[in-house]
Amino acid sequence: MEQQKEIVGKVLNYIEDNIEKEINVDKIAKNVGYSRFYLNRIFSECTGITIYKYLQSRRLTMAAEKLILSNEPITKIAYEAGYDSQQAFTLAFKQLYLYPPKIYRSMGVFVPKQNRISLCGNFNNTRYNLFISMFKEMAA
Repeated sequence: MEQQKEIVGKVLNYIEDNIEKEINVDKIAKNVGYSRFYLNRIFSECTGITIYKYLQSRRLTMAAEKLILSNEPITKIAYEAGYDSQQAFTLAFKQLYLYPPKIYRSMGVFVPKQNRISLCGNFNNTRYNLFISMFKEMAA
């Protein structure tokens, strides 16, 4: 179990360190040194979501923040979030935030989506203890 927690910690670190780069589950698996299937299984067991869903939710949350705090065009924000088209971005954004990006921006309030992260035990990694605590506080 300790080894699985370490591996999930490495996955989380890699995602956070490279969130704005072009990454996917295959690149994460290659970097961490395990198969994508094994990583997805242990990540899901420890967090309650797949690596892909976690990555997508983090990117969409960052995009939501940019929509509110900047005047960047939605197409640029969509591209930075890893989407090739504004239509694909709008569909994914609407599924998470219930509103299309344009309407969300006009509301003027950033509400970060609370990705449910439920780790198996405690990480020794202080950075992620703080990260998990932040999500728990937002959920309260």
